[in-house]
Amino acid sequence: MSARRLFFGIGLPEPLQQQLVRWRAEQFPEEAGRPVAAANLHITLAFLGDVSDEKAQGLQQLAGRIQQRAFNLDLDDAGHWPRPGVVWLGCRQAPRGLLQLAEMLRAQAARSGCHQSPQPFHPHITLLRNATRPIALPPRNFHWQFRVTHFSLYQSLFSQGRTRYRCLQSWPLSEIP
Repeated sequence: MSARRLFFGIGLPEPLQQQLVRWRAEQFPEEAGRPVAAANLHITLAFLGDVSDEKAQGLQQLAGRIQQRAFNLDLDDAGHWPRPGVVWLGCRQAPRGLLQLAEMLRAQAARSGCHQSPQPFHPHITLLRNATRPIALPPRNFHWQFRVTHFSLYQSLFSQGRTRYRCLQSWPLSEIP
């Protein structure tokens, strides 16, 4: 029985990925850490870990039942977690829709036997990895906004020393006011 490394997440629109990559190159020196590939920039909603195909199918069915409205996401915060060595981009005030969506997915994952971190959910986009040394964060005069209209189930694939994320399925969020 094969297991796949899966997570629920929110992908970023491609123009935004490119903007963030350019901004990151301007703001952080090369030695600050290992940049995450543009296509891999995302917000994790619920990490599932190594999941059997059977369990993945169950989680996909549950995800399909989620009724949640689309929402705007403001990226206006950044930080550095030295222990995991992560420089991240996030939101000062996470929208309620985002918190509710993550909460539902994490609860379903936990009930399905996927270990969930006891840490509170902190929505963020990982910009740099292996950033273990102190880093000067850019002044907070940046702001991007995008509309989140769907969430997805991703598979994390590791080959030739690189990780890439493959979208397995997406579910729309409703635009009904």
